[in-house]
Amino acid sequence: MTLARLAYRVQQFWKYTRPASPELDEIRPLLSPAEIELFLRMQPGEQAHSLEVLGRLRLQAEVDPDLQTAALLHDVGKCRFPLHVWERVWIVLAPKLFAGRFRVWGAAQGALDKLPWWQRASVVAAQHPGWGAELAQAAGCSARAVSLIRRHQQPAPLNPQNEEDQLLASLQAMDDRS
Repeated sequence: MTLARLAYRVQQFWKYTRPASPELDEIRPLLSPAEIELFLRMQPGEQAHSLEVLGRLRLQAEVDPDLQTAALLHDVGKCRFPLHVWERVWIVLAPKLFAGRFRVWGAAQGALDKLPWWQRASVVAAQHPGWGAELAQAAGCSARAVSLIRRHQQPAPLNPQNEEDQLLASLQAMDDRS
């Protein structure tokens, strides 16, 4: 890990532990009442992160409604099993230290509450996009917003050929910077 990346992760950790209150007036025009309920289920740090992703997209003149919804709800799947701060540190460090094992741990199925904390955190890191897509679909999000949420951690195509892939690349770029 480079010094710049380490500094970024420290800044990200600090932002997560001291999140700003979400500006609900900012998201009301963008989300339906059911989608706002989903947003409010996220932990304050995740809400702040999502608002930062949205803000970065807007600075890039990205105003597609599905992309904005996905920016605000891309991490909503984490609300199924909220993580503690030390678990968040784990999911940043573990892939670097135990890359192969981390993928295996993240693929676990079944009762997550029965798993050791480190494996549960790995499962949440790996599976929250799918969970979030399910929650977003149940809340009435568009099919494209649901797809963006589901795919937000998948490798983006190097040369996006369609609009959804272009939106995914934008979402991932701003998510990586926030």
